[in-house]
Amino acid sequence: MNQENSDIVVIGAGVSGLSFANWWRELHPDQRVIVLEAADEPGGYCRTVERAGFVWDYSGHFFHFKDPAIEAWLRARMPDGSDVRTVERIAKIRYAGLDIDFPFQTHIHQLPKAEFIECLVELYFRPGGEPQSFGEMLDARLGKAITEKFLRPYNEKLYATSLDALDKDAMGRFFPHADIADIIANMRPGKRSHGYNASFTYPAGGAVQYIRALERDLPAGTIACGEPVVAIDRAAKRVRTPKREIAYSRIISSAPLPKLAQLAAIEHDPRVFTSNRVLVFNLGFDAKGPRDIHWMYFPDREVSFYRVGWYDNILGGDRMSLYVEIGAASTDFDVDALQARVLADLVREGIVTDQRLVASHHVVLDPAYVHITRASLAETARLKTALAAESIYSVGRYGGWTYCSIEDNVIETRALAKQLA
Repeated sequence: MNQENSDIVVIGAGVSGLSFANWWRELHPDQRVIVLEAADEPGGYCRTVERAGFVWDYSGHFFHFKDPAIEAWLRARMPDGSDVRTVERIAKIRYAGLDIDFPFQTHIHQLPKAEFIECLVELYFRPGGEPQSFGEMLDARLGKAITEKFLRPYNEKLYATSLDALDKDAMGRFFPHADIADIIANMRPGKRSHGYNASFTYPAGGAVQYIRALERDLPAGTIACGEPVVAIDRAAKRVRTPKREIAYSRIISSAPLPKLAQLAAIEHDPRVFTSNRVLVFNLGFDAKGPRDIHWMYFPDREVSFYRVGWYDNILGGDRMSLYVEIGAASTDFDVDALQARVLADLVREGIVTDQRLVASHHVVLDPAYVHITRASLAETARLKTALAAESIYSVGRYGGWTYCSIEDNVIETRALAKQLA
């Protein structure tokens, strides 16, 4: 087996891994970095598929930048003339045949009068005490009516688990909190609350354009695709792949944390690391469908999907281009049967009328949304500390077993590169 040396070995050529490689190269252009990627192409879940003139991602990857410097850093690496759209988000919730503006809790005045009053009463008389789970937090902050009409059924479809099993802060800043003052203030005519991501950016060529930007400044040979890590020898500080052994000074890994622990043969409790799986259908039709909508949430448990998004309304296409997401506890999917059910549900919900399906693609994301529990938080903190003590650093959404944005991954790896410099 070939023997090589590298100052840094990065596991995973997604946004986190490629971002770190770029940040490190800026600080140490003389040091060697090797990025090992198990898949045949870089990008992780941030990959794009082109089929029959449609441009789809593995899932809806839209970019909500809070730090203009991070967005500028990425855009500076894109080719001149790149078409990056800035879009004011239009999101709806399909509730009992009505389309309610997102987030639900600040638009309850759009409900029928009796349900609106029910939500207000339950909000005012919401239970006290310190919540011990995500489900209890929803009841305590927003009342049982708002929770049971949308927040619980929708999120249990998404996470494919009981919200009472999740930590109270499982979604962190991404949960659109609201108090009574917010809800009442939003009832003024013309007032509309957007939540945490009122606008987003998206490249015309798909999310992979950001991956191409992150590849641009890396020297040839930095990224090795189709080369998974099969073992990490912590004592000898060597990484083994099917092709070679690489001696390293440090490892930066964006692999799922339990997978990294397994590769490094470090004691861990795999039972605490649970997640949902998401089956994504990308569907292309021969004609336009609904306009003035970017994505829609479906809390109804009888509807197969929890969310639908419209690429054509983001990119200005003249044919309806959808992504449709289904959450599940396992990957035992009957794809053909589920696609037929999805198409039937799209018709039932009035999204598809007389349009004809002309192209399709599907992908399973596993893991997709991790289940953040008190046990997972404790084991994640313990493992990351133990690994870091041996110069192995776990980063990113799955490396940190957390809920975060793509921008968060870029910021995290920048901070780590500076820390290690």
